[in-house]
Amino acid sequence: MESIRRTQKKYGSRALATAVIIGLGTVLIGQNSLGKGLILGTLFSVINFVLMGETLPLKLGRSRKTTFFVSFFSMLLRYLLLAVPLVIAVKYEQIHIFAAIIGVFMVQIVIVADHLGIQSPVTRKKTT
Repeated sequence: MESIRRTQKKYGSRALATAVIIGLGTVLIGQNSLGKGLILGTLFSVINFVLMGETLPLKLGRSRKTTFFVSFFSMLLRYLLLAVPLVIAVKYEQIHIFAAIIGVFMVQIVIVADHLGIQSPVTRKKTT
């Protein structure tokens, strides 16, 4: 469980920090809706990632039927959660829909970038 929490903290904080820095940059250049959409989508992406890790122990040591229902309702809850920033972006013009979509995938983008060895200034460790 501790390794799951470390992974959640690592990728969740990197995704959120990257989104905040990019979002701040878009706000500074006058594209407020892009920044808001990216940060909103990323926030819900991180919550989804944490919920995914927290529900893993619920699936262990259970019957096949119980595991199926726990998995099904976990996925349903998480998909509904990921729909929230998209619905908000569709409803309000202040939030850019495509930025919210990118934000929803920000944790996955950070994980792939980490495995490819791509580091942003946010995630780069000082080597002195």
